[in-house]
Amino acid sequence: MANKIIIFNPKSANGKHRIPNSILQVGASIHGKYDYVFVDGNLEKDPWQTISNYFNTGEFKYFCSTVMPGPQLKQAIPFTKKIKDNYTNAITIWGGYFASNQYKVSIEAPYVDFIVNGPGDVTFPHLLDTLETGNLEELTNIMNLIYLEADGTIIRTKKEKLLEQDSLPKLPYKHLNSFYDLEGYLSRTFLGNKTLSYHSSLGCPFTCSFCAVVPIYDGRWKAKSAKTVYNDVKYFKDNYGIDAIEFHDNNFFTSRKRVVAFSELIKNDGITWWGEGRIDTINKYSDDDLKLMKEAGCKMIFLGAETGNDEILKQMNKGGTQTGQGIKDFAARLYPIGIIPEFSFVLGMPADTPEQVMAQIEWDIKFIKEIKEINPNAEIIIYLYSPVATEGSELYEQIQKAGFSFPKKLDDWLDPAWENFDLRKNPLTPWLTPKMVDRIMNFETVLNGYYPTASDFRIKGVKKKLLRVISKIRYKSGIYKYPYEIKALHKIWKYRQPEIEGFYSE
Repeated sequence: MANKIIIFNPKSANGKHRIPNSILQVGASIHGKYDYVFVDGNLEKDPWQTISNYFNTGEFKYFCSTVMPGPQLKQAIPFTKKIKDNYTNAITIWGGYFASNQYKVSIEAPYVDFIVNGPGDVTFPHLLDTLETGNLEELTNIMNLIYLEADGTIIRTKKEKLLEQDSLPKLPYKHLNSFYDLEGYLSRTFLGNKTLSYHSSLGCPFTCSFCAVVPIYDGRWKAKSAKTVYNDVKYFKDNYGIDAIEFHDNNFFTSRKRVVAFSELIKNDGITWWGEGRIDTINKYSDDDLKLMKEAGCKMIFLGAETGNDEILKQMNKGGTQTGQGIKDFAARLYPIGIIPEFSFVLGMPADTPEQVMAQIEWDIKFIKEIKEINPNAEIIIYLYSPVATEGSELYEQIQKAGFSFPKKLDDWLDPAWENFDLRKNPLTPWLTPKMVDRIMNFETVLNGYYPTASDFRIKGVKKKLLRVISKIRYKSGIYKYPYEIKALHKIWKYRQPEIEGFYSE
């Protein structure tokens, strides 16, 4: 039958690439029910040629793409457009954070037919069944779906409850391996020689007003059990020899009980791991819990510090009990234990006056340096504030009043300025002046010179010493302007900032 499916992962970065868990999840939902192929834009020399070759067989009807903001749009938009132009009977389906958060501009594009709004484990096969039977009246009963009525009305169906993750079908790793050698996804990183990328949970129980996860999950969180996660990890250790894991959950550490149970299971397997969490959540763990995690291979934790200013934390609707002092206390706790805290900060939040914006930037620069005094091993990730504010929040109202707005047409997102915006390196926000942006970026350069990231394991020995020597006067004196000598070395050595493309890998 001419109803086969292409599940596409657009190119996201240069260099070594992680297992594409998002399209694996989609594939799992229809495995054994429909014929489908994977196309990974990261590994194809000419992904469009591969896609068009499939369609030219006459056997394919559906083009389904995960779409993250930023680099993935460079393939997702033009490829979807070309499919509609060249294969008029094709049906296009988008999913992922961009499609869900920017659903209006996405679904109003004439070449996007449907959007899976959040998890598609039930939505995707239900949609395919409906389209195959031609019973289009059933569309309104499919949860987590966005589409256009004939009159142009946008329909957003009800959101389903998050499913029990242990009940979901296994990811089709073997099917992926029939298209791309699975070994090629297991990179050497600072964590280990063969690093597995893995998702063990969905969502986050917090509703920070600046977070892209919030509109999709609405403060909901569901996780696989510690035993299920361990069994999956054990499979990869036994069959592929992995020795490291990157947990790409939005909030891996939500359940202390689950983390402790997983740590007990894995502590004798010689596997190093990294995950994302909240400071005020993990700070409630006991010292024994943290020591167990370290013993079990936890090397680094990514933590959303955001700011050291308690008033700005309230503006962000950070929730929980996080404070500036709490960030310092947690940095101090982890130092003797040996787990590296990777703190992310968001600089350039909106304020009533330019003076207030600059004062907040200076506040956080000073605070970051205090964190490094407390725990020199702490990693610092700096983002420029890029609005992803939740509609209805005070922060959303503030950015609207300040004159910020997203593109009105999907094609406009291909502008390089918007790609940099999504990487949080070009804010496009009216309240940030060039002087403010330069102050932030120059400080970041000096900081990365004096304290190079541990995740780029090429920067060590003589390279690290030289960077620290040439950065020391600037860092200690606060003279960050025109740090060209540091930038030159970063460029020569191709220094990799983890916030842009993840850990350096090979």
